[in-house]
Amino acid sequence: MENIVFSPDLTIADNVVLGNLSGEIEIGLLGANLESIKAQRDSRDISALQSFNDPKSQFFDPTILSTYDLRHLRRTLPVIVGKNVVAPYIASARRIVRHETDVVMATHLILYFSTSVPSAIWLFYNFTYLHGVLHFLMQAWYTGSYTLMRHQHIHQNGVLTKDSSLVRLFDMYFPYVTDPLMGHTWNSYYYHHVKHHHVEGNGPDDLSSTLRYQRDDLFHFLHYLGRFFFFVWLDLPLYFFRKGQTVNGARILFWELFNYFSLFILYQLHSKATTFVFLLPLLLMRLGLMVGNWGQHAFVDPDEPDSDFRSSITLIDVASNRYCFNDGYHTSHHLNPRRHWREHPIAFLQQKRKYAEEKALVFHNIDYLMVTVKLLQKDYDHLARCLVPIGQEQIELSMKDRAEMLRGLTRRFTEEEIREKFPRAGQKQKEL
Repeated sequence: MENIVFSPDLTIADNVVLGNLSGEIEIGLLGANLESIKAQRDSRDISALQSFNDPKSQFFDPTILSTYDLRHLRRTLPVIVGKNVVAPYIASARRIVRHETDVVMATHLILYFSTSVPSAIWLFYNFTYLHGVLHFLMQAWYTGSYTLMRHQHIHQNGVLTKDSSLVRLFDMYFPYVTDPLMGHTWNSYYYHHVKHHHVEGNGPDDLSSTLRYQRDDLFHFLHYLGRFFFFVWLDLPLYFFRKGQTVNGARILFWELFNYFSLFILYQLHSKATTFVFLLPLLLMRLGLMVGNWGQHAFVDPDEPDSDFRSSITLIDVASNRYCFNDGYHTSHHLNPRRHWREHPIAFLQQKRKYAEEKALVFHNIDYLMVTVKLLQKDYDHLARCLVPIGQEQIELSMKDRAEMLRGLTRRFTEEEIREKFPRAGQKQKEL
């Protein structure tokens, strides 16, 4: 219990989830079997989280900003500002977002179109290095939240309401403006993540699979990164062609080549502005996506590597969940890719027993970036301290045993093991 850290910046939901797990650890360390107390706590916490998401509840708590919860704004802002600015904004935004909890989506879109877009245009009109550097730093700060907003967008077919044709059109086409500014190539995220990664699920046919790599080896990571960095534009179309999805392959090949052709033309017109507005964010995004995916799928159980419970992890942390729309609940996302981001903590508590039975891994006080860094440093002691044990088997492990368990889950798979563990991998796509 002394290793559980309750950061003051945790989201409301993460505080509830971590408190729930801490209570179970206390009971487990006592060796007690107090199932009725556990059930009562689970029911209380699930009901509380559900009330935060229910627009009809008095406890409804929509997300307005990534940085602060609404209740924090109400405590800190002057009453006149809350009444005449925040409340009217929330009322208006709730009418244009897809889910009433997601006022933050409108906030982010206003932010990007009032800062990133005009700043990029001005750099092409009147470039200075100071502005270029400041613009890139701004984009670097935005990219995590933006990417996970787009993550919600591609899985739920939009983030804004369908009731207004004008809003629906904006919802459909704004990514063609903002994606390149954030380092994404047009439509690649959708085809790679939805049409490919979630189909393959870190299996042997997944281009971003970690199975064939030793996940605590720097050179293996650099090979993994380099392949995606330089060859994803070709690998992804070839993947679809191999799977008999000619249309998808042709579409993604077109968008990739068209994107690079556009960048080439822009570079000829204004090399400095193109570098800071488009090329540097592209390089940063490619790096970030692979660092994140490595951390998300670094721990794979050799007994059941095709299990979503045993090939991905859950993070209860600040960066992934507060700023990136509960991206830390990666196991929950793989179990149901269309689950709304605010539902992940609820789903986790509802399936907590299953997580424990399946030997799933839950970490806290660490994000995916640092998971990858600590793996490459082979610092399993730090990772063990960040582990939140679930289930009696994990609770009873010493720190040394936790570290050794984690080390055993990063071993690369041989081709023979892959054939044995994934005998139907080649058929999977055809059956879907």
